[in-house]
Amino acid sequence: MVPLFYHADVAIAKQVLTACYKGGARLLEFTNRGDFAHEVFGELSKFCLKELPGMMLGVGSVTDAGAASLYLQLGANFVVTPVLREDIAIVCNRKKVLWSPGCGSLTEIARAEELGCEIVKLFPGDTYGPGFVKAIKGPQPWTSIMPTGGVSPDEANLRGWFGAGVTCVGMGSNLISSEIVKEKNFEKLEEMCRDVLALIQRIKGG
Repeated sequence: MVPLFYHADVAIAKQVLTACYKGGARLLEFTNRGDFAHEVFGELSKFCLKELPGMMLGVGSVTDAGAASLYLQLGANFVVTPVLREDIAIVCNRKKVLWSPGCGSLTEIARAEELGCEIVKLFPGDTYGPGFVKAIKGPQPWTSIMPTGGVSPDEANLRGWFGAGVTCVGMGSNLISSEIVKEKNFEKLEEMCRDVLALIQRIKGG
């Protein structure tokens, strides 16, 4: 599971990051959505190195090579994009950093893999659904897919995705809700992360 979120306040972002970490998450995608988002990311990147050993912090919603290069300089461990862009692939491949482009067709997925993509982002996931993943895995069983959008913490939803053959899932507001952030209920977020990860392990194990 890859939790994903954005917040302009560094202090709150650190609390979200810490809660996910305490809940067992070791991957987190900070989305590049607001003004000065890269400054917040830089602080979070340094925070991870100092306080959260083993946490892999990446960046999402990257739409051009310049932004990708900037975030790599700030310590991004992976780059996620909403679309397939070859200029981003070149920047990431040069530094051997994992990049996951948003794809919506078998042709896009095949092109992404030709460009060195290891894990394809299916976006928006709720538009395509588990049936799309299952269909893709037929002719291309080697393809690793991460749906984002439309993934929720409930068992039926997760069983649908993992039953179809996804490698991992990206989870945003269904996990890190605006309500949790507003109320600063980070203990609940920690508990939710722990529960979802345990559920995924059960699903994959049986």
